[in-house]
Amino acid sequence: MVNLTINGKAASVPEDSTILDAAKSLNIKIPTLCHLKDVNACGVCRVCVVEVEGMRNLQASCISRVRDGMNVKTNSVRVRAARRTIYELMLSNHPRDCLNCSRSSRCELQELGSLLGVEESRFEGEMSAGGMDVSPSVTRDPGKCILCRRCVTVCNEVQKVGAIGLQNRGFYWSARPCACR
Repeated sequence: MVNLTINGKAASVPEDSTILDAAKSLNIKIPTLCHLKDVNACGVCRVCVVEVEGMRNLQASCISRVRDGMNVKTNSVRVRAARRTIYELMLSNHPRDCLNCSRSSRCELQELGSLLGVEESRFEGEMSAGGMDVSPSVTRDPGKCILCRRCVTVCNEVQKVGAIGLQNRGFYWSARPCACR
């Protein structure tokens, strides 16, 4: 077992645990978007960042393994500011049609914005182009993609279909193999 402290609370968790796992054992909620328990943990969304004493950079809690004596802060000023900025950057390339969207009020992205206290993005710029992707098996709107890779992982790893890939996502983004698999 590994002993650590999260937000001043002591935790003892198995050594293969992540910081996110340890926080859950203490009923401490850390927001995530890309993480799918037992399916995908690659830390690409960066929403789950935490501050670890002695580490210069914030750490993605869904992929960072616990270490004995670790002291973690999940809600520091630095962490909250980083999460808000990350969220605003996601919104900067997201359609502003939430009220007309079929997922309105049942949307994880909206819930995250509410949790973070962000109603709009400070960042403006060119939006990714893209129309609806309609096929007999799936309909998706690439314009709403936040590059979290959850749909790709579920399609490939859970459903074993492989119909969705990383190509043609975002601006000039080339598909690279996911380092999390």
